[in-house]
Amino acid sequence: MNRRKFFQQAGAAGLGAAASVTLAAPAVAQENPKITWKLTSSFPKSLDIIFGAAEEIARSVSEATDGNFTIQTFAAGEIIPPLQAADAVAAGTVEMAHTCCYYYIGKDPTFALGTATPFGLNARMTNAWFSAGGGNGMINEFLAGYNLYALPAGNTGAQMGGWYRKEIKTIDDLKGLKMRIAGLAGEVMSKVGVTPQQIAGSDVYAALEKGTIDATEFVGPYDDLKLGFYKVAKYYYYPAWWEGGPAVHAFFNKEKFEGLPENYKRILTDACAAANASMLAKYDTQNAAALRQLVAEGTELRAFGSDILDVCHKAALETYADLSAKNPAFKKIYDSQKAFQKDAYLWAQIAEYSFDTYMMIQQRQGTL
Repeated sequence: MNRRKFFQQAGAAGLGAAASVTLAAPAVAQENPKITWKLTSSFPKSLDIIFGAAEEIARSVSEATDGNFTIQTFAAGEIIPPLQAADAVAAGTVEMAHTCCYYYIGKDPTFALGTATPFGLNARMTNAWFSAGGGNGMINEFLAGYNLYALPAGNTGAQMGGWYRKEIKTIDDLKGLKMRIAGLAGEVMSKVGVTPQQIAGSDVYAALEKGTIDATEFVGPYDDLKLGFYKVAKYYYYPAWWEGGPAVHAFFNKEKFEGLPENYKRILTDACAAANASMLAKYDTQNAAALRQLVAEGTELRAFGSDILDVCHKAALETYADLSAKNPAFKKIYDSQKAFQKDAYLWAQIAEYSFDTYMMIQQRQGTL
C-alpha cells in the first residue's frame, strides 16, 4: 500500500468526521436551548440551609447544561410575597418556586399532605413514600388542577415543638395561646384551644417580640438560633408532633415544565433529588451544635407530656376523619400515607428503632 495515499485518505476521512460534527451542532443547540427561569422562595436568605437548597438546584442545573438553562433565585419577598409563591407559579408570573405545600391549605386541605401532617410520616418515610410508594404521582395528580407540578426538594427531618413564653405542663396551658403554626397542625391546635396564626418565617421574630403571638414553631435548633427566638421566648419544646419529616417542594408551572426538552426535565429532576438529600444531611449535621448553644444561652428545654400528645393525637384523628368524609382527594392521599406508615413502623421497630435505642443508651452511659 502507498503510505502517502493511505494518510491522505485517512486525513480526508478525518475532515469528513469533523464536518459531520459541525453539521450536527444545530441539532445539539436545539436540544440544549438557552432558557432563563425565575424561582421565588418562601424562605429568607438568612436561613442558609433551607433557602440554600434553591440555590443548589439552580447551580446544578446550570453546570449540567453548560449555562444554557439558568434559574435566577429570589428570596422571600424579593419579587413575590413568601406565602404567595405557588400562586405566582400557577399564574406563570414565575416559572418555579421553592416552598411548602401546606402553606396553601386555604385552597384545599389536601395541600398539607404534600408537606407534613400531625402524627404523620417521619423524614425517611416521607422520602420513601414520595419516591417509591407512589406519593409523587398522587400529589401531582392533585396539583395538576392548579396548573402545578412538584418535586421534593428538601426535608428538615423531625422538627422542634416550638418556643413558648410560659411552661406547657398540661393541655390546659395551651388554651388561649396565639401561636404561629402552619398546615393542618393549626386546625388540630385550634381543637385544644390554641389560636393558630400563619406567618411567614421572616416575620415571626417581630410578632413574638411584640406579643402579637405567644408562641411559635419554626424548624429546629440551627434555624431557630439564627432567628433569635431564644431572646424573646424561654421555653423550647419537643417534638413537633405535627412535623415528623416535612417535605419542602420545588413547584413548577405545569405547562412550563412540560415544555422543557426531555434532557432538561431529567437534569432538573435530578437536581431536586440531590437538594432533597442534601438538606436533610445538613440539618442532621448542624442541629446538635446549635442545640448546645441554645441551652448555653439559657433556653429551657422541655418535652411535651404524653397526656398532651394523647389529646392532640385524638384531635388529629378527628380532623382527618372529618376531612376524609367530605374531601375525596384528601382521603385518597391520606389513606395511602397511613397504610404506608403502618407498614413502615412495623419494619422500623424491628431494625432501626432497636438499634438506635441501644446506641442512645450507650451514649448516656458514656461509651459512645
